[in-house]
Order: sequence, then structure tokens, then C-alpha cells
Amino acid sequence: MPFEYRTIFISDVHLGFQGCRAEELAAFLKRVQCERIFLIGDIVDMWMLRQRWSWPSTHNQVVRRLLKLARNGTSIIYVPGNHDEALRPYSGLDLGGIRIARQAVHTLANGKRILVTHGDEYDLVIQNSRLLALFGTWAYDHLVALNRIVNTARSLIGLPRWSFSRLVKKRVKSACTFISRFEDALTAQAHRRGLDGVVCGHIHEPRIEDRFVDDASILYANCGDWIERASALVEHHDGQLEIIEVDQLLESIGWVPNVEEHHDVFEQIEEGIHAI
Repeated sequence: MPFEYRTIFISDVHLGFQGCRAEELAAFLKRVQCERIFLIGDIVDMWMLRQRWSWPSTHNQVVRRLLKLARNGTSIIYVPGNHDEALRPYSGLDLGGIRIARQAVHTLANGKRILVTHGDEYDLVIQNSRLLALFGTWAYDHLVALNRIVNTARSLIGLPRWSFSRLVKKRVKSACTFISRFEDALTAQAHRRGLDGVVCGHIHEPRIEDRFVDDASILYANCGDWIERASALVEHHDGQLEIIEVDQLLESIGWVPNVEEHHDVFEQIEEGIHAI
């Protein structure tokens, strides 16, 4: 039985980055049936690929699954983000059935119209200081590498995944303030354009909520990411949106990772140390 949705929104996969959870995404895409998929930026991490090439077979599987879905009639729209911004000049181009667009407006089954954008255009750090943004990316990548070591060690003793970066986001006041301002900027933009809401990515923080702009209720939804978690935003056939944790969804049907695709746990720890 496939997972059936009207629309799937996916962002921040970061193919080309060692910590990317591509195997789970490929397994999910193999089992979905939907009318439309929005790839909302940072699908390919071109920043990371320029520093260190990493493209395992699972990353190819993700690309092949998407192309197969496109061939079978699923409409796929790719809205680039800051890590794959090199694709932005090609807006309007069709690549193997995947259409590139700078932004998009999607109409939900319930009639609501929502802006679809990666969100980096509303990140003041990126807009005002690219050097600071690059440093932030470097620091985040090293934090993720450290997290890989911790999670590999935890798996040895049967403990679940744990995210240090999520803890930082929750505990550090400036991070909470940044997220709130980001959400305010995006919902304000949707309101200015006469839309009912916005779906974005960028900050790796999945969420669905109604926010008020000039007494108008504006829907804010964020897909999350495929590094700290394996999350996606889906639209059901009645127009309702839901954030799904794909790893839990796959686990519920008995899916397990292909052990041949994974290194020895001590090699994973060594890779994480080298990444730091």
C-alpha cells in the first residue's frame, strides 16, 4: 500500500552532505502516490560539494525516484534555496519533468492559496552578510558532524537519535528570536500578496501554525529537514496539512535501513571526527 497524499512538500535534504538522510527519503519516495511534489530548496548542497565531494549511491536513488515519479505523472516543482541558488537563473526550465521556479503559489484542496518559497530571502543574516552566513553554515555543519558521533555511539547501546542542535535552538534566546522574526517576515509577505499562508524551509524547524498579521489569520508551515530529522509536510485530499516524521512512518511498515549501505559504526565515528 502506497502512502497517498494530494501534495508533498520537502525541503533541506542537502544531498552531497554526509549527514543527509537520503536512504530514508529514497525509501519514502518509492512508496508515495501524490499529484504534486514541491522541492523547497537546499535539495542539493552545492556549498558542501564545493568543499568536499560526497555522493553515495543513496543520493542517486533519491534523484532516480524523483525522476521516475515525474515520468509517471507527478508534477514536481523545484524552488531552489541558498545552498542550490545556482539553479535560480534557470527558473521556468524543465529538467526531466522537474520544473524549476523561483517561487510558487499553490492552491490547497480547501481553496486556500499559499506561497511556496525556501525562505532565505527573508533571512536578514544571509541578505546582509554572506560571510557571516557562510560561517554559520560552517559551524552548523561541524555541529552536525559532532552529532553523528554522538548518535553512532548511542546506537551502540540501543538509544534513539538525539539532536544537540535542536537543544541549542530551544535554549538559546537569540535562536528563538531569529526563528520568530523569520516566521513573522514570511507571514507578512504572504499577507501583502493577498495569500492565505506560506510554506517554507530553510531553518530546519518543522511547524504548522496560524499567525496573525493585521488581524488576519495567516497559515505558516515549515517542512523541517533531512539532517536533524526526516520530516516532510503533506497535504491530504481535504486540504489539511500535516507534518510527518518519515523515519517513524517507515518503521511502522517494517522498513529497515540497508546494512550494506552503511559503514562499520567505528568508521562512522572516524568520518565524523574528520568532518569536525
